[in-house]
Amino acid sequence: MDIFQQPEAMRAWAQDQRKRGTLIGLVPTMGFLHEGHASLMRLALQQADTVVVSVFVNPTQFAPNEDLAAYPRDFEHDVQLLKQEGVAAVFAPTPELMYPPGFQSEVQVKGLTSLLEGRTRPTHFAGVTTVVSKLFHIVQPDIACFGEKDFQQLAVIRRMVADLNMAVRIVGGPIIREPDGLAQSSRNTYLDAAGRTAGLSLFSSIRLAQKLYADGERRASVIVEAVRAHIQAVPLTRIDYAVLVNSETLEETATADEQTRLMLAVYIKDKVRLIDNALLAQSL
Repeated sequence: MDIFQQPEAMRAWAQDQRKRGTLIGLVPTMGFLHEGHASLMRLALQQADTVVVSVFVNPTQFAPNEDLAAYPRDFEHDVQLLKQEGVAAVFAPTPELMYPPGFQSEVQVKGLTSLLEGRTRPTHFAGVTTVVSKLFHIVQPDIACFGEKDFQQLAVIRRMVADLNMAVRIVGGPIIREPDGLAQSSRNTYLDAAGRTAGLSLFSSIRLAQKLYADGERRASVIVEAVRAHIQAVPLTRIDYAVLVNSETLEETATADEQTRLMLAVYIKDKVRLIDNALLAQSL
Protein backbone atom coordinates (compact mmCIF):
# COMPACT_ATOMS: atom_id res chain seq x y z
CA MET A 1 0.00 0.00 0.00
CA ASP A 2 1.39 3.38 -1.04
CA ILE A 3 1.11 6.38 1.28
CA PHE A 4 1.31 9.85 -0.24
CA GLN A 5 1.49 13.21 1.47
CA GLN A 6 2.30 15.47 -1.47
CA PRO A 7 -0.64 16.22 -3.80
CA GLU A 8 1.68 16.04 -6.83
CA ALA A 9 2.82 12.52 -5.91
CA MET A 10 -0.76 11.38 -5.39
CA ARG A 11 -1.81 12.83 -8.75
CA ALA A 12 1.12 11.17 -10.54
CA TRP A 13 0.14 7.78 -9.09
CA ALA A 14 -3.48 8.31 -10.16
CA GLN A 15 -2.48 9.35 -13.66
CA ASP A 16 -0.36 6.22 -14.01
CA GLN A 17 -3.32 4.09 -12.93
CA ARG A 18 -5.61 5.76 -15.43
CA LYS A 19 -3.13 5.19 -18.27
CA ARG A 20 -3.39 1.49 -17.50
CA GLY A 21 -7.18 1.66 -17.76
CA THR A 22 -7.65 1.15 -14.04
CA LEU A 23 -10.92 2.36 -12.52
CA ILE A 24 -10.18 4.33 -9.34
CA GLY A 25 -12.48 4.47 -6.33
CA LEU A 26 -12.04 7.14 -3.66
CA VAL A 27 -13.23 7.12 -0.06
CA PRO A 28 -12.66 10.56 1.53
CA THR A 29 -12.27 10.40 5.33
CA MET A 30 -11.00 12.45 8.24
CA GLY A 31 -9.31 9.40 9.73
CA PHE A 32 -9.88 7.65 13.07
CA LEU A 33 -11.36 4.93 10.92
CA HIS A 34 -14.07 2.49 11.99
CA GLU A 35 -16.37 -0.13 10.47
CA GLY A 36 -18.47 2.56 8.81
CA HIS A 37 -15.43 3.70 6.81
CA ALA A 38 -14.42 0.10 6.11
CA SER A 39 -17.86 -0.61 4.63
CA LEU A 40 -17.33 2.25 2.17
CA MET A 41 -13.94 0.83 1.17
CA ARG A 42 -15.57 -2.53 0.43
CA LEU A 43 -18.30 -0.77 -1.52
CA ALA A 44 -15.67 1.04 -3.57
CA LEU A 45 -13.77 -2.20 -4.21
CA GLN A 46 -16.95 -3.74 -5.59
CA GLN A 47 -17.23 -1.03 -8.24
CA ALA A 48 -13.64 -0.04 -9.01
CA ASP A 49 -10.36 -1.80 -9.74
CA THR A 50 -8.37 0.00 -7.08
CA VAL A 51 -9.22 2.16 -4.07
CA VAL A 52 -7.66 5.30 -2.64
CA VAL A 53 -8.58 6.54 0.84
CA SER A 54 -7.84 10.10 1.87
CA VAL A 55 -7.10 10.72 5.55
CA PHE A 56 -7.31 14.44 6.20
CA VAL A 57 -8.87 16.39 9.07
CA ASN A 58 -10.02 19.33 6.99
CA PRO A 59 -9.72 22.57 8.98
CA THR A 60 -11.93 24.63 6.66
CA GLN A 61 -15.10 22.71 7.59
CA PHE A 62 -14.70 23.49 11.30
CA ALA A 63 -15.94 26.76 12.77
CA PRO A 64 -13.71 28.52 15.35
CA ASN A 65 -15.84 27.18 18.22
CA GLU A 66 -15.81 23.56 17.00
CA ASP A 67 -13.62 20.59 17.89
CA LEU A 68 -10.81 20.72 15.29
CA ALA A 69 -7.97 20.47 17.83
CA ALA A 70 -9.71 17.72 19.80
CA TYR A 71 -10.88 15.71 16.78
CA PRO A 72 -9.61 12.13 17.32
CA ARG A 73 -6.62 11.00 15.30
CA ASP A 74 -4.77 7.66 15.15
CA PHE A 75 -2.94 7.33 11.85
CA GLU A 76 -1.10 4.11 12.78
CA HIS A 77 -4.41 2.39 13.51
CA ASP A 78 -5.85 3.80 10.30
CA VAL A 79 -2.99 2.37 8.23
CA GLN A 80 -3.50 -1.10 9.69
CA LEU A 81 -7.22 -1.04 8.89
CA LEU A 82 -6.54 0.25 5.37
CA LYS A 83 -4.09 -2.57 4.71
CA GLN A 84 -6.60 -5.14 5.98
CA GLU A 85 -9.24 -3.78 3.59
CA GLY A 86 -6.99 -4.01 0.54
CA VAL A 87 -6.67 -0.28 -0.09
CA ALA A 88 -4.05 0.48 -2.73
CA ALA A 89 -3.09 4.02 -1.76
CA VAL A 90 -3.56 6.52 1.05
CA PHE A 91 -3.52 10.26 0.56
CA ALA A 92 -2.67 11.94 3.87
CA PRO A 93 -1.67 15.56 3.23
CA THR A 94 -1.07 18.27 5.79
CA PRO A 95 -3.27 21.39 5.98
CA GLU A 96 -0.32 23.43 4.69
CA LEU A 97 -0.11 21.28 1.55
CA MET A 98 -3.84 21.50 0.87
CA TYR A 99 -4.11 25.20 1.70
CA PRO A 100 -0.71 26.76 0.95
CA PRO A 101 0.05 30.42 1.59
CA GLY A 102 -2.05 32.64 -0.63
CA PHE A 103 -4.90 30.14 -0.98
CA GLN A 104 -8.04 32.13 -1.84
CA SER A 105 -10.48 29.83 -3.67
CA GLU A 106 -13.73 28.23 -2.54
CA VAL A 107 -16.31 25.90 -4.07
CA GLN A 108 -19.79 26.59 -2.75
CA VAL A 109 -23.18 24.94 -3.28
CA LYS A 110 -26.15 27.18 -2.52
CA GLY A 111 -29.66 26.21 -1.48
CA LEU A 112 -29.08 22.73 -0.05
CA THR A 113 -26.42 24.08 2.29
CA SER A 114 -28.75 26.62 3.92
CA LEU A 115 -30.90 23.89 5.47
CA LEU A 116 -30.47 21.61 8.50
CA GLU A 117 -26.71 21.46 9.24
CA GLY A 118 -26.23 24.71 7.38
CA ARG A 119 -28.35 26.61 9.89
CA THR A 120 -26.22 25.49 12.81
CA ARG A 121 -22.90 25.37 10.94
CA PRO A 122 -23.12 28.05 8.23
CA THR A 123 -19.48 27.76 7.09
CA HIS A 124 -19.29 23.97 7.20
CA PHE A 125 -20.37 22.92 3.72
CA ALA A 126 -18.17 25.39 1.84
CA GLY A 127 -15.23 23.72 3.56
CA VAL A 128 -16.55 20.29 2.61
CA THR A 129 -17.20 21.06 -1.05
CA THR A 130 -13.89 22.86 -1.45
CA VAL A 131 -11.82 20.01 -0.04
CA VAL A 132 -13.80 17.32 -1.87
CA SER A 133 -13.38 19.23 -5.12
CA LYS A 134 -9.63 19.35 -4.49
CA LEU A 135 -9.55 15.63 -3.71
CA PHE A 136 -11.37 14.85 -6.95
CA HIS A 137 -8.84 16.90 -8.94
CA ILE A 138 -5.88 15.28 -7.20
CA VAL A 139 -7.01 11.63 -7.10
CA GLN A 140 -9.08 11.72 -10.32
CA PRO A 141 -11.47 8.96 -9.19
CA ASP A 142 -14.09 7.31 -11.37
CA ILE A 143 -16.31 6.75 -8.34
CA ALA A 144 -16.34 8.20 -4.82
CA CYS A 145 -18.15 6.69 -1.83
CA PHE A 146 -19.76 8.67 0.99
CA GLY A 147 -21.80 7.41 3.94
CA GLU A 148 -25.51 8.09 4.28
CA LYS A 149 -25.07 8.99 7.96
CA ASP A 150 -24.05 12.43 6.68
CA PHE A 151 -27.03 12.43 4.35
CA GLN A 152 -27.07 16.16 3.69
CA GLN A 153 -23.36 16.08 2.85
CA LEU A 154 -24.04 13.28 0.36
CA ALA A 155 -26.80 15.36 -1.25
CA VAL A 156 -24.55 18.43 -1.43
CA ILE A 157 -21.70 16.48 -3.04
CA ARG A 158 -24.06 15.00 -5.61
CA ARG A 159 -25.36 18.50 -6.42
CA MET A 160 -21.81 19.85 -6.81
CA VAL A 161 -20.80 16.99 -9.13
CA ALA A 162 -23.91 17.45 -11.28
CA ASP A 163 -23.66 21.24 -11.43
CA LEU A 164 -19.95 21.30 -12.30
CA ASN A 165 -20.03 18.32 -14.70
CA MET A 166 -17.43 16.46 -12.68
CA ALA A 167 -16.51 13.09 -14.18
CA VAL A 168 -17.04 11.07 -11.01
CA ARG A 169 -19.95 8.88 -9.94
CA ILE A 170 -21.09 9.37 -6.34
CA VAL A 171 -22.12 6.23 -4.44
CA GLY A 172 -23.87 6.36 -1.07
CA GLY A 173 -23.20 3.67 1.52
CA PRO A 174 -25.73 2.68 4.21
CA ILE A 175 -25.36 3.76 7.84
CA ILE A 176 -23.38 1.26 9.89
CA ARG A 177 -24.63 0.91 13.46
CA GLU A 178 -23.29 -0.46 16.70
CA PRO A 179 -25.15 -3.49 18.11
CA ASP A 180 -27.16 -1.10 20.32
CA GLY A 181 -28.22 0.98 17.31
CA LEU A 182 -25.91 3.98 17.71
CA ALA A 183 -24.71 5.15 14.30
CA GLN A 184 -20.96 4.68 14.03
CA SER A 185 -19.04 7.95 14.21
CA SER A 186 -15.57 9.07 15.23
CA ARG A 187 -17.25 11.45 17.68
CA ASN A 188 -18.74 8.52 19.60
CA THR A 189 -15.39 8.32 21.38
CA TYR A 190 -16.34 11.54 23.17
CA LEU A 191 -19.26 9.80 24.92
CA ASP A 192 -18.97 8.45 28.45
CA ALA A 193 -21.37 5.74 29.66
CA ALA A 194 -24.14 8.20 30.51
CA GLY A 195 -23.63 10.07 27.26
CA ARG A 196 -23.83 6.90 25.21
CA THR A 197 -27.09 5.97 26.90
CA ALA A 198 -28.45 9.41 26.05
CA GLY A 199 -27.16 9.08 22.50
CA LEU A 200 -29.28 6.01 21.94
CA SER A 201 -32.32 8.30 22.00
CA LEU A 202 -31.65 9.12 18.35
CA PHE A 203 -31.97 5.50 17.25
CA SER A 204 -34.99 4.81 19.44
CA SER A 205 -36.73 7.94 18.16
CA ILE A 206 -36.13 6.79 14.57
CA ARG A 207 -37.77 3.47 15.36
CA LEU A 208 -40.67 5.31 16.99
CA ALA A 209 -41.17 7.47 13.88
CA GLN A 210 -41.00 4.43 11.61
CA LYS A 211 -43.59 2.61 13.73
CA LEU A 212 -45.94 5.58 13.58
CA TYR A 213 -45.54 5.65 9.80
CA ALA A 214 -46.05 1.87 9.52
CA ASP A 215 -49.23 2.22 11.60
CA GLY A 216 -50.61 4.71 9.09
CA GLU A 217 -49.67 8.12 10.51
CA ARG A 218 -48.84 10.57 7.72
CA ARG A 219 -49.04 13.94 9.50
CA ALA A 220 -45.46 15.18 9.80
CA SER A 221 -46.34 17.42 12.76
CA VAL A 222 -47.63 14.46 14.77
CA ILE A 223 -44.57 12.31 14.03
CA VAL A 224 -42.11 15.11 14.77
CA GLU A 225 -43.88 16.01 18.00
CA ALA A 226 -43.64 12.38 19.14
CA VAL A 227 -39.94 12.23 18.22
CA ARG A 228 -39.12 15.46 20.04
CA ALA A 229 -41.01 14.39 23.16
CA HIS A 230 -39.23 11.04 23.13
CA ILE A 231 -35.76 12.60 22.92
CA GLN A 232 -36.49 15.41 25.38
CA ALA A 233 -37.59 12.84 27.97
CA VAL A 234 -34.06 11.40 27.97
CA PRO A 235 -31.67 13.16 30.39
CA LEU A 236 -28.59 14.96 28.98
CA THR A 237 -30.12 15.57 25.53
CA ARG A 238 -30.80 18.84 23.72
CA ILE A 239 -32.32 18.82 20.24
CA ASP A 240 -30.71 20.96 17.55
CA TYR A 241 -33.19 19.80 14.93
CA ALA A 242 -35.67 16.97 14.40
CA VAL A 243 -37.49 17.33 11.10
CA LEU A 244 -39.11 15.32 8.34
CA VAL A 245 -37.82 16.20 4.88
CA ASN A 246 -38.09 15.07 1.29
CA SER A 247 -35.04 12.91 0.55
CA GLU A 248 -34.41 14.64 -2.78
CA THR A 249 -34.84 18.32 -1.90
CA LEU A 250 -34.23 18.17 1.88
CA GLU A 251 -37.18 20.57 2.22
CA GLU A 252 -39.45 20.01 5.21
CA THR A 253 -42.66 18.19 4.41
CA ALA A 254 -46.13 18.38 5.95
CA THR A 255 -47.25 14.95 4.82
CA ALA A 256 -45.06 11.85 5.06
CA ASP A 257 -44.62 9.48 2.11
CA GLU A 258 -42.10 6.91 0.87
CA GLN A 259 -39.49 9.61 0.22
CA THR A 260 -39.76 11.18 3.68
CA ARG A 261 -36.67 11.05 5.85
CA LEU A 262 -36.28 11.87 9.53
CA MET A 263 -33.22 14.08 10.08
CA LEU A 264 -31.82 14.44 13.59
CA ALA A 265 -29.11 16.45 15.31
CA VAL A 266 -28.92 16.21 19.10
CA TYR A 267 -26.45 17.58 21.62
CA ILE A 268 -25.44 15.15 24.36
CA LYS A 269 -24.44 16.85 27.63
CA ASP A 270 -24.16 20.08 25.57
CA LYS A 271 -20.76 18.86 24.34
CA VAL A 272 -21.15 16.10 21.76
CA ARG A 273 -23.34 16.69 18.74
CA LEU A 274 -24.70 13.52 17.14
CA ILE A 275 -26.54 13.27 13.83
CA ASP A 276 -28.65 10.45 12.41
CA ASN A 277 -31.31 9.91 9.78
CA ALA A 278 -33.52 7.28 8.20
CA LEU A 279 -36.38 6.86 5.77
CA LEU A 280 -39.69 6.44 7.54
CA ALA A 281 -40.70 3.73 5.08
CA GLN A 282 -37.75 1.49 5.84
CA SER A 283 -37.35 -0.71 8.91
CA LEU A 284 -34.27 -0.72 11.15
